Amino acid sequence: MCDTLIALPARPGAPAVFGKNSDRERNEAQGLELHPAVDHPAGATLKATYIEIPQARRTHQVLISRPFWMWGAEMGANAHGVVIGNEAVHSTVPAARRRALTGMDLVRLGLERGASAGEALEVIIQLLERHGQGGDCGHYARFYYHNSFIVADAREAYVLETVGRWWAVEHVEGRRALSNALSIGRHPDALSPALKAHAQAQGWTDPNDGSFDFAAHLIDEARDAISRGRARCARGQLLLDRHATADGAAGQVSPAAMMSILRDHGPEAEANPHWTPADTVGRTLCMHAGPGLRRSQSVASMVSELHEDGRPAIHWVTATSAPCLSIFKPVVLTGPTTTLPPQGPPPTDHYDPATLWWRHERLHRAVLRDYAALAPAIAAERDALEARFRARMAEAVAGGDVAAAVAECWREAEAAEASWVEAVAGQPLNGRGDPLARSWARLSAVAEFSAQEKLA
Repeated sequence: MCDTLIALPARPGAPAVFGKNSDRERNEAQGLELHPAVDHPAGATLKATYIEIPQARRTHQVLISRPFWMWGAEMGANAHGVVIGNEAVHSTVPAARRRALTGMDLVRLGLERGASAGEALEVIIQLLERHGQGGDCGHYARFYYHNSFIVADAREAYVLETVGRWWAVEHVEGRRALSNALSIGRHPDALSPALKAHAQAQGWTDPNDGSFDFAAHLIDEARDAISRGRARCARGQLLLDRHATADGAAGQVSPAAMMSILRDHGPEAEANPHWTPADTVGRTLCMHAGPGLRRSQSVASMVSELHEDGRPAIHWVTATSAPCLSIFKPVVLTGPTTTLPPQGPPPTDHYDPATLWWRHERLHRAVLRDYAALAPAIAAERDALEARFRARMAEAVAGGDVAAAVAECWREAEAAEASWVEAVAGQPLNGRGDPLARSWARLSAVAEFSAQEKLA
C-alpha cells in the first residue's frame, strides 16, 4: 500500500511539491540509488524485473528508491525535474500473473526516458500497451495488482490509472492525492481506445455524451475494503487542502507541509495524544505494520520541491522506514558529477548494521516498544533539524556550495539518529507479548535482527 501526492504552484515563484510514502513488507529494504545518463548502442536491450525489452538510445540521470529485489523503482526523479510515484490498485478485472513489466519498472522507465511530465506519461502508456503489466510484486507473499501513477514536473502533473493495458489520464489542477484505489471518474482527459470500445460494448457509456465512470465500473470493492485506498486518498486530499488553506489565499503547500502529511496517522491519532501503532484501525498514510492483514508499512519516503525558475529541484528523502521517526535529507541533481552521501552497502531483507536502512531499524523497532512515550521525544529535534536543513539548502541553491550543504545535512542526520538509538536502546519493553509485539518478533527473527535489538 502507498500514498502519492502532488501540489502544483499556487503563486509565481513557488515550487510544485510532490510526496510519496512507499509501503511494502517490513523487512523489504529499499535502497536509494543514483544512475547516470547513458547513451546506448542501437539494438541494445535491458532486463527489467522480469522481462527484456528494447533499450532507449539515451537514458536520463535518475534518482530512484528501489525495493532491493526489483529492477524498477517505487518513486524517483530525473535530472529534468520529472518525478513519478506509483500505487497498487485492484479491479474487477484480475491482475495478470504472467510476467510482464511491473508498475515499478514503469516508474523507472518513465524517469529514464521522459524529459517532461508529458513525455514520461507517454513513455509509460506506450510501454504498457506494447508489453503489458504483470507478475508477482510481493516479497514474502504473492501479490498481483494493476498500477496508478502521479507523473509531475514543475509545470504540470497527471494521474494515470491502469487496468491491464487499459488506461485513463487526468490532468491535475491544483492539488491531488492518490492511493490504492481507482479514482478517475466520468471525465478523464484521455482514455485508451481499447477501453473506450470495451465500455461501449458493455453498455457502460452515457448515451448522451459517451462518458462512463472509470473507477466506479472497474474498482474491486472487496479489495478496497481491505486497503482502504479511497479513505486514504480522501485523507490525503483533506490534508493537502488543509495546508493550502492555512497558507492563506495563495493556497501553497510547502515541502514542510508535505512532510507532515506523509507522517499522518489519521484522525484517531490527532484526537489521542497517547496514540500508538497498536491503536491503528485499518490503514494510515504513515503506516506501521502489525498483526493480521496489515503486513506492509511505510519503508521509504520522498518529498520533492520542483522549481521552474532555473533553480534545481531539491529532493528530500528518508532512505529509511517510518517517516514519523525518520529525517528527510536533501539530494540535488546538479550534473553528471552528482554523488549520493554514503549509505553503506545495498540493503537486503537481512539485518546489516553497515547499511543506512537497517541502522535506522534499530531506532524504529526500539521505539515501537513504547511509541507513545518515545516518538514525541524525537519529533521536536527531528523538526528542528529539518527546518535547519531547508534553510541551508535554500541558501545553497541560491548561490552556495550545494554538494557541501547536502553532505553536512546528511552528517547531522546520521549523528542525530545515532544519539536517538542510544537514548532508546535501554528502554524496557511495553506490552510484552501483545499481538503487535509478536508480529514484529517473528519478522525480526526472519531478518536475523540481533536479539538485543528486535521487538520481542
